[in-house]
Amino acid sequence: MNTELKKRAPRRKSNAVSVMDVARAAGVSTATVSRVLNGNGTVAPALQDRVREIAQNLGYTPHAAARALASQRSKTIGAVIPSLENQNFALGVFALQKRIGEAGYTLLLACSYYDQEDELKQVRALIADGIAGLMLVGRSHSPALYELLEKERIPLVNGWTVDQHHPYVGFDNVAVGRRIAEYLLDLGHVHFGMITQMTQYSDRAADRIMGVRTALRARGLELRHEHLIEMPHKIIEGQMAMRALMQGPVRPTAVICGTDLLAVGALAEAHEAGIDVPGELSIAGINDIEFSSFTTPPLTTMRLAADEIGTRSAEYLLAHIEGRPVSSQNIVPTDLIVRGTTGRPPGQG
Repeated sequence: MNTELKKRAPRRKSNAVSVMDVARAAGVSTATVSRVLNGNGTVAPALQDRVREIAQNLGYTPHAAARALASQRSKTIGAVIPSLENQNFALGVFALQKRIGEAGYTLLLACSYYDQEDELKQVRALIADGIAGLMLVGRSHSPALYELLEKERIPLVNGWTVDQHHPYVGFDNVAVGRRIAEYLLDLGHVHFGMITQMTQYSDRAADRIMGVRTALRARGLELRHEHLIEMPHKIIEGQMAMRALMQGPVRPTAVICGTDLLAVGALAEAHEAGIDVPGELSIAGINDIEFSSFTTPPLTTMRLAADEIGTRSAEYLLAHIEGRPVSSQNIVPTDLIVRGTTGRPPGQG
């Protein structure tokens, strides 16, 4: 039967296949095909198997029918982010939704929980709903995901990162790490610690580490192996990492945290341990989330405009969908915000 089906229904590109094509190859009505592919149990099991096999051989995907009927993609744009617990991502998604809403599009949102396989699963579900474009976070995604988007001709923009191979709207995270390190070096610090997100799941974290190392090496210094701690993105993890840093034989006088949440945890541990900030220890974060200016003392940090990521990602996708010229490489500026958690190292005040 497989040989017969392949002769009758040679594989075609999914973006050229409609429900009518499947129905014609199977010798049934389009209504029957729709019932089978929608999981309606009223169709005989043998016929269901036959229709599904023909659809698979043709390369049919559910949203292709919508394109065949409407001659265009639906007015939806998808976004997959690692987690809504990160305020930076939430702000970016809010700005994305606001801008595409002004253009008459609806946002479909999913979370991947820093899992590439789950991310691919979420993207497949969004594609089945007929999204017109997609925003992702970072550049490290499954090769199968990139292949799928190319096959389906769905425009993509990677947010929060710089990507040499795909369109992006992001921060130069290497420059972010370098800038905060250079500021602390200029204050006189030579013993550094770093608490970051897990680089296994975050190219942004890896880039920031690279920036810090670059700045230190330019001054003849190195980031000691035991002074680099990777932790999940939670306040309690920042607290635990700071405790570990302060227990070593050589204590850093400056600690750079990959996010403000980690920095808040580090600051809490310093208070609990009776360490004077910034008299004995300087702490800096990255993001400038809302409550960073309300810590005691207020947190020095790198301001990353997440809302601009969302707005400019929307502008890129809308322009691409509408066939307007648009740059595929978009770096969003960042700013150093100096507050009360940083100062000169002990003995140099």
